[in-house]
Amino acid sequence: LMPEKTNTRYEEFDYPSIQKKVAELTDKQGKTIYANGEASAKKQATQMQQMIDRKVDVILLDAVDSHAIAGMVEKAKEAGIPVIAYDRLAEGPIDGYVSFDNELVGEVQGRSLLEALGSDIDTSDKIVMINGSPSDPNAGQFKAGAMSELNGKVTLAKTYDVDGWKPETAQKDMAEAISAIGKGNIKAVYSANDAMAGAAIQAMEDAGMSKIPPITGQDAELSAVQRIVSGEQYMSVYKPYPDEAEAAAEMAVTKIQGKGIQFDALATDSVDSPTNKDIPAQLVQVVALTKDNIKSTVVKDGIYTVKDICTSEYKSACAAAGLQ
Repeated sequence: LMPEKTNTRYEEFDYPSIQKKVAELTDKQGKTIYANGEASAKKQATQMQQMIDRKVDVILLDAVDSHAIAGMVEKAKEAGIPVIAYDRLAEGPIDGYVSFDNELVGEVQGRSLLEALGSDIDTSDKIVMINGSPSDPNAGQFKAGAMSELNGKVTLAKTYDVDGWKPETAQKDMAEAISAIGKGNIKAVYSANDAMAGAAIQAMEDAGMSKIPPITGQDAELSAVQRIVSGEQYMSVYKPYPDEAEAAAEMAVTKIQGKGIQFDALATDSVDSPTNKDIPAQLVQVVALTKDNIKSTVVKDGIYTVKDICTSEYKSACAAAGLQ
């Protein structure tokens, strides 16, 4: 069960990788059933009920709203169906959790922003902070990680929490920030993900900002990688989706097979949710993606080819960045 389609990764990378790994681990005997909540907690709850009614063996859940779904997790538990939280930590009696180290994501973003500002950084430098959705527990962890780097080093002139991670909301928030702070006074923008970074850049361009200040992102979406090549976006966080997806598929298959020791070995960490403690977890590492390491990350891992990135619009920028 995936949460939304605004971020292209779930349909393009996560689910296909999970499907492929399940087939591989089960000699093509394992069957995967897919549904996307499309950012609606109500729709996802209906989808999860359908999975329970179908008596599936295990549910991999990437929650739209981690709190709202807790009752459905309880229902699955009562039906004897284990639930593994994927990417976002759902509340309720979760059996396992596979995600990236979310505080580290925020730290990487915050650190990169400070690096972009350089040695002449000043505590009075005004930063706009565009965070993810309050209903997504990951968003709070990204924010906490970023704040651990930014606190006391810059001034957070405007901070926004964007409901549902909606780019159109982020664009309005950025426009409001520009109006309040002044387009010449914004030194950098913290954006929690790439879709919102693209929207914030659009707001800055619409406001007539000839020089876009450094802006962060996350998810290494193709459009963001292209913006990084062209210099519009400073960085993104590359999260090796195949690693996360394959770990989740392995945990799910192993859980069904009842191999407890192996299941524990696949979960070397543990996490707490607001409702449950010591949930077995596997936390996958992340990488700061900049113009300098596109070739050694997303290209090397087969996420995109140079041809995907270097369309006619980006040919000269690609050449300058050594992407050919």
